[in-house]
Amino acid sequence: MDMQKIDSQLEILKQLYLGLSEECKQQFLKAIAEKPVTACIEKNSEKMSITEFLRAHKYENGRPAICPFCGGKHVVKNGSTRGIARYLCRICGKTFGDTQDTILKNTRKSLDVWHRYIECMINKFSLRKSAEICNLSLPVAFAWRHKILDALQNMMEQVQLDGIVEADETFMAISYKGNHKQGSLPRKSHRRGTKATTRGLSCEKVCIPCGVNMGGLSIARISNLGKPSWKDIDKVLGGRVKKGSIFVTDSFKGYGRISYAMGVDHIRIKPKKHTEGSFNIQLMNNYHSQLKEMVNGRFRGVSTKYLNNYIVYHNLVNFSRGTDSFKEETMFNFTLSTRCTRRYVDISRRDAIPLL
Repeated sequence: MDMQKIDSQLEILKQLYLGLSEECKQQFLKAIAEKPVTACIEKNSEKMSITEFLRAHKYENGRPAICPFCGGKHVVKNGSTRGIARYLCRICGKTFGDTQDTILKNTRKSLDVWHRYIECMINKFSLRKSAEICNLSLPVAFAWRHKILDALQNMMEQVQLDGIVEADETFMAISYKGNHKQGSLPRKSHRRGTKATTRGLSCEKVCIPCGVNMGGLSIARISNLGKPSWKDIDKVLGGRVKKGSIFVTDSFKGYGRISYAMGVDHIRIKPKKHTEGSFNIQLMNNYHSQLKEMVNGRFRGVSTKYLNNYIVYHNLVNFSRGTDSFKEETMFNFTLSTRCTRRYVDISRRDAIPLL
């Protein structure tokens, strides 16, 4: 992180600290002194078998309680296949394994390979470099990346923002990269970086409403084409801010309606102003800057149909708090055990513009 970004974040912390009462300042300093800054996480999961890992992270009591097909609760053991336990539902008669409804289904690789691949993702390596390190083909490396990111979407769906929450929209030009074989494009093809034919906000750009807080939590997703309405933003941020929080936004009037529905205090920064008292949206601007640098710089542009996946990738890898080791273990444990039925064919056939 460069010095300019550090100075910007320190200024935000300074503003928040000065706005506290004397009693709150003392409680804050006491909490900082008592809480350890970092935590050491041992990589034991990569030494487990797939069955041991899923029993530890997927189930509450070490085995499935309900059938994934009918929801029945009469599930019994039914042997194993290639070292992966099988179960039988006495209600519907169907059998399933520990990997059912996870991205590990039908995998022929060990957990160690998956761990190395996720480590490559945390380091933001290219697909070719990740494939070389993990001894995978390029198509498999591509499928793994998006299966993992599809599973990671479940984590963002659980996020509730609290404290001081900043919100704003950002816009990116539509990219049909990778869609040329699925029929004629709605416009003539052009090189990445070509300017839109219409100036300003138009249907040639996707709108991405975003919300972040000081704790490193974030929510963002493509909502619509061009300028958004309050309903478009509400689809992404509505109901995602806890009561008692402070909702800081720009001058767009729709945010007032959204904040009222959520029952939170709303700080609206007036047009042509950068602050409102001690509040601003510098953290939100920094979030947008890092997102665009990763998408357009590090990965040299991504297709719009995969943009939501790279947003959630950015939320964990770039914006969330914690060490790289912590993020790696979080991504590994969550994505490999959460419910995700995405297949390779589903990844390649998703909509070119995934609007809500």
